Amino acid sequence: MFPTVQRMDAGMDLLHSSGVEMVQFLQLNYRDSQSWFTFISVAADLRNTFYVFFPIWFHLCEAVGVKLIWVAVIGDWLNLIFKWILFGQRPYWWVHETSYYGNLSVPVLEQYPITCETGPGSPSGHTMGSAGIWYVMVTAIVTSTFQKKQHCLRSWCLRAFLWGVFWVVQVCVCASRVFVAAHFPHQVFMGVISGMIVAEMFGRINAIYNISLKKYLQITLFLFSFALGFYLLLKVLGVDLLWSVEKAQRWCARAEWIHIDTTPFAGLVRNMGALFGLGLALNSPIYAESCKGKRGQQFCFRISCIVASLIVLHLFDSVKPPAQKELLFYFLSFCKSAAVPLAAVAIIPFSVSQVMNQQEKKVL
Repeated sequence: MFPTVQRMDAGMDLLHSSGVEMVQFLQLNYRDSQSWFTFISVAADLRNTFYVFFPIWFHLCEAVGVKLIWVAVIGDWLNLIFKWILFGQRPYWWVHETSYYGNLSVPVLEQYPITCETGPGSPSGHTMGSAGIWYVMVTAIVTSTFQKKQHCLRSWCLRAFLWGVFWVVQVCVCASRVFVAAHFPHQVFMGVISGMIVAEMFGRINAIYNISLKKYLQITLFLFSFALGFYLLLKVLGVDLLWSVEKAQRWCARAEWIHIDTTPFAGLVRNMGALFGLGLALNSPIYAESCKGKRGQQFCFRISCIVASLIVLHLFDSVKPPAQKELLFYFLSFCKSAAVPLAAVAIIPFSVSQVMNQQEKKVL
């Protein structure tokens, strides 16, 4: 048994050391691209799905918007469970704690303001979320294109272009996460594959488009209870699933680079809030009044809702919950996340509809 464990540890050390070499290679040869890699990591954050992609797609094609939320929430929830099971290391702390290098000098890895993620590293949440979201968007466009029965060659070229864009985006996200020393290469690869599997799975589940508020509440409570119960059970057994937070605090180059919104429970409550908010919005009477009637079919109304949603949600995103008290932060994060789909799906369309009604009355 023990020789097997030692071989596994040796294999992981070799894998991690190879990953560290890749981090050093990128940081040495692409140092001038730091701002680009930082931008890619920020853009790939799951927050942009809720604040940017969701309001756009929901008002262009409601089914795609709903699917985006489900893929983002369930994908990130699974990512949390996988991370708690796999106990993945991160490059920026692994190089300081491993005995792999022995008496040799420890490799020097640059750290950046977005390096110090506090959760375990495997699989990468950024790449898993990015792959899942872009997979949904690309398949939606491809499906729409083939429904229009365009010329075969033209359809094939468009399909090749879209999937080419998909893989370029994923390669950029993977490279950015390795560059900032937040992940090893195998972790970002696992994230991409996992994200695509989640997206493909939800492409085959039609039940998500007609769920009552009661079901949304039950699913939200189940996901939260399962994650919390899993954490408490292992804590009773002597396993602290928040072990990675202490490592981040010890090895991060600057204390101000550690943020509470990168902790495992912060992501959990954000996702639960978004899912509950979507259920609340889709089952609200003002959503049915504004989006399900004749008004909801008007292109001008849809575009107005998209523009208004992007502006309002951008301003809303700039308001950050206070981070001094954890429980208060988690509660306010849940409320804020729930308000995002509620605003984009119900409140803003209803307001836009009322404004357009008033304008039409003045014309008459």
